Amino acid sequence: MLQVVRLTNEKRRAAGCPALAVDQDLATASMRQSWYMARTRLFSHVWRDGATFVSRSRAAGYRQPAGENIGWGYPTASAVVEAWMDSPGHRANILNCGAKSIGTGVAYAADGTPYYTQVFGWK
Repeated sequence: MLQVVRLTNEKRRAAGCPALAVDQDLATASMRQSWYMARTRLFSHVWRDGATFVSRSRAAGYRQPAGENIGWGYPTASAVVEAWMDSPGHRANILNCGAKSIGTGVAYAADGTPYYTQVFGWK
């Protein structure tokens, strides 16, 4: 998932934002979200038990989450980042110059469909 980080940081630099540092707690939260979506085939920011990116990030040890992007079905990291940049809400998360950190994850459903997650943090 370092490719997603690299591509995200390229988009940020082009917009005048500082690069994001990889945070292992956010990476854990991102992987858990991707695994959940791949296993349940539920494409949602909110789990069936009500867990949100904020509660998942905090459970992983990160106290100040800033936002979450999810995507599924894109064949490459480049394709999912471009899709996020074409979506106003996802683009706003990527280009939030106040964010300082990122964690990313991808997991594959039984049929090979990829589920991507990136979580951003304030610290």
